[in-house]
Amino acid sequence: MSAIPYCTRQVFVGRVPVGGGAPVSVQTMTKTDTRDVSGAVAQIREVESLGCDIARLAVPDEDAAKALVAIRKQTSIPLIADIHFNHRLALAALDAGLDGLRINPGTIGSPRHVKELALAAESRRVPIRIGVNAGSLEKELLVKHGGITAEALVESALGHVRLLEEFGFARIKISVKASDARRTVEAYRLLAERTNYPLHLGVTEAGTFLAGTVRSCVALGILLSEGIGDTIRVSLTDTPAREVRVGLELLRSLGLREPGSSVTSCPTCGRIEVDVIAAAGRIEEELDRYYRQNPKAPRPMVAVMGCRVNGPGEALEADIAIAGGRRKFALYVKGEPVATVSESEAVASVLSQVRQWKG
Repeated sequence: MSAIPYCTRQVFVGRVPVGGGAPVSVQTMTKTDTRDVSGAVAQIREVESLGCDIARLAVPDEDAAKALVAIRKQTSIPLIADIHFNHRLALAALDAGLDGLRINPGTIGSPRHVKELALAAESRRVPIRIGVNAGSLEKELLVKHGGITAEALVESALGHVRLLEEFGFARIKISVKASDARRTVEAYRLLAERTNYPLHLGVTEAGTFLAGTVRSCVALGILLSEGIGDTIRVSLTDTPAREVRVGLELLRSLGLREPGSSVTSCPTCGRIEVDVIAAAGRIEEELDRYYRQNPKAPRPMVAVMGCRVNGPGEALEADIAIAGGRRKFALYVKGEPVATVSESEAVASVLSQVRQWKG
């Protein structure tokens, strides 16, 4: 499904191929304290159930590093350790069986420490992502380029690449994230011209759900449509689950991911007497789960409409639809009304029809 014209190398994060024409993968990051094993495991299992490919965890200290052993044993999705400043934490993450590292070699310590880490990662066939953000640029590059520019981000990243290459390490991914769409697009375009290492796309500090979704989808949508990018994270001031759902929908909209549920819904207005927002959201979530478990199942078009004015007519356009009334829904199949169901029964009624759908 990937249509990447850039000839990127391929690395594996656990079982997930990244680059080399592999499908674009979706990542997120846990937002619990990594030392809270049960909390981290719960978030990882949730995003895996939504279709996330790779999860990343912050490892700020030795207690967090120790917790990785238990987290790894209780999860199956590939895991990446996010490490800053202390190479021993990265070594501990490798010992815990994690599948990837995210570091900034320039802040990991002396060249001797970088070499030790590179050799340990290579012996385990574990890739390292060089993560350069707008907020972590070297002072000399800020002076040289007159601020946080795309050129400065790329120069920083490639400098760190050379440091790893000096020690014979080439299982590398790269990210150059700015906090706005324009500079992010400029940086990745420039980077794609200068290297064939796989690229991890993202807008750093993108913002809250609405703002962050818009900024991320603009930047990542442009880059992916140009064939740039091998793995993505939509960074939101929100839950990991929402990050994954936005990322998946972005890839689906570009034909880079298998389609999920086909649900349309009305924007609602003052005429509605049922909770359309809740019904549409639950139907979409349940159908996504159903199709992950049954990838070859038929995918009829489902519509969730709110009122008696436009609902019945618009329901004719869908294979399965519900149109709201007063605390109830009319259920339509192939444009024909088949039942009236209570508001509490609406979601289950739609799911039942989807499971029975023969086309």
